[in-house]
Amino acid sequence: MTQQERERIASGLADKLSYGEISRRLDRPTSTITREITRNGGPNDYRPQQAHQATIQRARRGTPAPPHADTPPVATMEQEILEMAVRAGMPRTAARVHHDLALSEDGRRTAAELTHRLRVSPASVSVAVNFLVQQGFVRRERDPRRRRDIYVIDDDAWYNAIMTSERQTLQTARATMAVAETYGLDTPVGQRLAKTAAYLERVSLDIMESADRWRTLLA
Repeated sequence: MTQQERERIASGLADKLSYGEISRRLDRPTSTITREITRNGGPNDYRPQQAHQATIQRARRGTPAPPHADTPPVATMEQEILEMAVRAGMPRTAARVHHDLALSEDGRRTAAELTHRLRVSPASVSVAVNFLVQQGFVRRERDPRRRRDIYVIDDDAWYNAIMTSERQTLQTARATMAVAETYGLDTPVGQRLAKTAAYLERVSLDIMESADRWRTLLA
């Protein structure tokens, strides 16, 4: 993402635009805009220049150091999985929360447990969990006895995440088609946007169909 795009995100947030509207104006998936804002301070504290510099710094340290000779192979593989999630666009703390939940015996943790295990602030856990819930990776359950939230990752987590992402892409496709029709489907711009919309819609529907077809593997 360029510095100019980040400036436009900041401008959109200042104008109280939704993430979906910002993504349409930038011709980016809503999930990309959501990740960008969430990992760089949230809608109230997003600063484009700081976000750009933070991304550069993350890229510089994105390649993990070679493992120590005494590092257990399982730990090394787990770290590689975590780094791949970060490179794919997941905020680092969200990736750590997701990974920790995935490795828990019953796939359940409280905020206090995550804060203690990951040695991060409660606010960081809250932001990370909000991202994961929004993307379909995690769900919240309420503990009525102790009035606290429990965060759960279950067998359907990846199915839910895929469906959430593709629904967002479908929204982008349909918005793009609407813009194409506004320009006119007989104009160069309209034709280009219409092709983009048709491609995104077809790919998204195919992925959703495949996710449904193979969902039994998660049962």
